Amino acid sequence: MINGKRIAVVFPAYNAEKTLEATVRELPDLVDIRILVDDHSSDRTVEVAKQLGLQFYVHDRNYGYGRNQQTCYREALAADADVIIMVHPDYQYTPLLVTAMASMVAYGVYDVVLGSRIIGGQALRGGMPFYKYVSNRFLTAFENLFLGIKLSEYHTGYRAFSRDVLTRLPLLENSDDFVFDNQMLAQCVHFGFHIGEVSCPTKYFEEASSINFRRSVQYGLGVLGTTLQFALQKMGLARFRIFSPEGHRLEAGLPTYYARGAAGGPQG
Repeated sequence: MINGKRIAVVFPAYNAEKTLEATVRELPDLVDIRILVDDHSSDRTVEVAKQLGLQFYVHDRNYGYGRNQQTCYREALAADADVIIMVHPDYQYTPLLVTAMASMVAYGVYDVVLGSRIIGGQALRGGMPFYKYVSNRFLTAFENLFLGIKLSEYHTGYRAFSRDVLTRLPLLENSDDFVFDNQMLAQCVHFGFHIGEVSCPTKYFEEASSINFRRSVQYGLGVLGTTLQFALQKMGLARFRIFSPEGHRLEAGLPTYYARGAAGGPQG
């Protein structure tokens, strides 16, 4: 807990058996709620989550990264979290920064805080493939131009949000795929939330999850499309559901795509 605010960390997981324990072991003690959502993994991710005492939920099939996040945030809100931090369970980002990121939200400095791999020149030193670094820089420059803000990157998977952000954004209008991340940040800008960044070292290794070149291209095209939608909406030339106040938002409770009997609280 920080400043009287309950802190939740959520793990959107898929085949994270080999890296989950190392990630969880670095969580600071101030975290009140620890939730893992498994997107129908084929390994022992859920068994490891049970051993680590995580609250866990399992999808009845593989719905995608975006749907996984929706479940993560819905369950964190249902658990009365005030600050929610998404940490990828592949140990690519250090959970040691949770305290700093959560504090910035808990004290009202920012509504959203991103762990940036670009600030401090950490990305390439951490092993980010050169083509991903170049595309990251290009897409970020493109988005900064059209969204009217200046971030060092939009593509990190390490993010902290206030409860207000997650209850007000029409997140159910977003993609189930990786572009969900980018749509969410565009929504944050559209609805007037303030975004901050902290420098975050990153490490790429065999067990760390990373989308392949084809999926990276799909993601990049999705980013360009989302940015153009934002610009068209801002200019009044078109309207899109992802930027509509009437768009569908998260609601508490179990959705119908949970596997039967595959949800549980902390295990001793």
